[in-house]
Amino acid sequence: MQITEIRVSISDDKRVKAFASITLDNELVIHGIKILDGKKGVFVAMPSKRAGDKFKDIVHPLNIDFRRQIQEKILEKFNSIEKGD
Repeated sequence: MQITEIRVSISDDKRVKAFASITLDNELVIHGIKILDGKKGVFVAMPSKRAGDKFKDIVHPLNIDFRRQIQEKILEKFNSIEKGD
């Protein structure tokens, strides 16, 4: 499965740096991905819903390698937008 498009919109929120959408194989779009500023730096959070006092991902990769690929590509796009590239 290939990421064929990434869209990032910068947020005015202090903790939520941006929102992202990805398109997979020009067939499936996932909206609601957040780019968050955490204690260990910026990271990508998959779409989730509140379940009591916690959040549960409603879309997520099934293996760590694909999760890493998604995060790297989204953060690469985010960083290029922040720098004005």
